[in-house]
Amino acid sequence: MKNIAVMGSTGSIGTQTLEIIRKHRDELSAVALTANSSIDEIEAQAREFMPKVVAMYDKDSAEELSRRLADTGITVLSGMDGLMEAATISEADIVLTAMVGMIGIRPTIAAIKAGKDIALANKETLVCAGHIIMPLIKEHGVSLYPVDSEHSAIFQSLHGEDKEAVERIILTASGGPFRTKTYEELCTMKAEDALKHPNWSMGRKITIDSATLVNKGLEVMEACHLFGVGLDDIEVVIHPQSIIHSAVLYRDGAIMAQMGCPDMKLPIQYALFYPKRPYLDVKRVDLVELSSMTFERPDPERFKGFKYAYEAARAGGSMPTVYNAANERAVALFLDGKISFTDIARLIKCAMDTVTTVPDPSVDEILEAERSAVAAVDANVI
Repeated sequence: MKNIAVMGSTGSIGTQTLEIIRKHRDELSAVALTANSSIDEIEAQAREFMPKVVAMYDKDSAEELSRRLADTGITVLSGMDGLMEAATISEADIVLTAMVGMIGIRPTIAAIKAGKDIALANKETLVCAGHIIMPLIKEHGVSLYPVDSEHSAIFQSLHGEDKEAVERIILTASGGPFRTKTYEELCTMKAEDALKHPNWSMGRKITIDSATLVNKGLEVMEACHLFGVGLDDIEVVIHPQSIIHSAVLYRDGAIMAQMGCPDMKLPIQYALFYPKRPYLDVKRVDLVELSSMTFERPDPERFKGFKYAYEAARAGGSMPTVYNAANERAVALFLDGKISFTDIARLIKCAMDTVTTVPDPSVDEILEAERSAVAAVDANVI
């Protein structure tokens, strides 16, 4: 039996993780669940999976949940301390981190120090704190399994191969719902348009990030930390069919790619069962039916948020945090109808031009950079 702590159990990745646990109850168990404030959802999950602990970041929600679960014997924790306690629970073998935002950094660090393997689905952890996380992974001898479909595909394409023989990583992107739109058309796009992703079913924030290509910029930064490569060793390719999830080009000219229908349960299950591949009931790719696959290069002038990701990565230090936090705030404003679609990139750039970079930030300095970036965004909303 492998015991899982599911951090962010009520989100898209978290609920799909519980689907996998549900289908493999003889091999997997959820020993901890966490959420921000989704009381009804996590109460239902707790009653079904009966974890040892449940943690709510919002303290008022934790108090209400504690009253509701009083008959179960489940321990209810609250706040950041509660999240960290859930992430380090002694029974957990692997911690799946699917929380959205900076909130995931401290619990992930705590889990690593407690000797837990990590299934990583929280971008901010590596984008903002990769310089802290990756040395800790090595120091404590734990494993890190990427859950993002693209990074999982790279991880699978590297399996059993000589890492020194890698020439380039090929990171694929669907291009999102606005791939063929002109910049002028992008200026008029609304939230309901951006949320209509052509291939993937994801949370609202990440769906907007896909539309702006900011998500791909964040994934480039993640890949640098995960696989120990530089920015110039990663090529981003738009692949509208989303069948090749990413690939690795080797020095002998061979390309190893992971293919499959777009479904996040595949990379989640691979991370939980690695290196085994149990049966997964998802749609299979029919190559004959598929007929053809197409590829193109991203346009950084139409999708300026993608271009700014490279600027942030090259600046280093706390600048990736500024980029990420500014985007997170701008996306929230866009979803609330307060700014235009192209304002997202504009506000990211405003924050990057305003906030001073800290060369080798501590966790506290990362969180301060986040606050400064949010303030810079709010100050530049027109």
